[in-house]
Amino acid sequence: MPKKVYFISGIDTDSGKTFATGILAKTLMNQGKTVITQKLAQTGCTDISIDIIKHRELMGIDLLEEDLLKITCPYCFEIPASPHLAAKIEDKVIDCAIIDKNTKTLSLKYDYVLLEGAGGLLVPINDDIYTIDFIKERNYPVILVTSAKIGSINHTLLSIEACKNRGITIAGIIFNLYPKVDIAIEQNSKQIIKLKFLEIYPHSFFVDLPILTDTNTFYTDLSF
Repeated sequence: MPKKVYFISGIDTDSGKTFATGILAKTLMNQGKTVITQKLAQTGCTDISIDIIKHRELMGIDLLEEDLLKITCPYCFEIPASPHLAAKIEDKVIDCAIIDKNTKTLSLKYDYVLLEGAGGLLVPINDDIYTIDFIKERNYPVILVTSAKIGSINHTLLSIEACKNRGITIAGIIFNLYPKVDIAIEQNSKQIIKLKFLEIYPHSFFVDLPILTDTNTFYTDLSF
């Protein structure tokens, strides 16, 4: 599989991974790289992935031909549920081989492919595979999105341990500053997560995801 495919996962649903994916894509664009985002599967919509649309908005570009052809997200389901269940309700099955084929197609054209998951690492894709095992089988490095909301320390450290135990590289953690919480909670959560993370992955990055009021605000010196 391509070397420059990164899997973007959150610690849970609504962690901010869609915003993080779009901002990372814009960062790479600003560095002169060609980059495209991909979505594992989308629930809660019926046409083009709403997360792909948000990525393009953050990147400052229109929808791409690959988006219109559903290469960047071949699976969209109406029910806002776990992908395996949303697919089952529509009497469909998510085929990982199709996702792989599309990733390979994209990687032949772009320097980087940022593949955003659905929910957390242990979300089932279908009856046969969990997201974390999909990642492991393809040897994708992970970029994990977390925050200071209630439960995030536990969810983040469990995600880190799960990746460590499977030999999965976490290339970086993005700490989402939204929703805003008490500053003492935010700082303590960040301190605990960062300390444990860099103890296990000392050469990885740890950056904040700011509350965006200006979509032209992006990372400038981040490399991965």
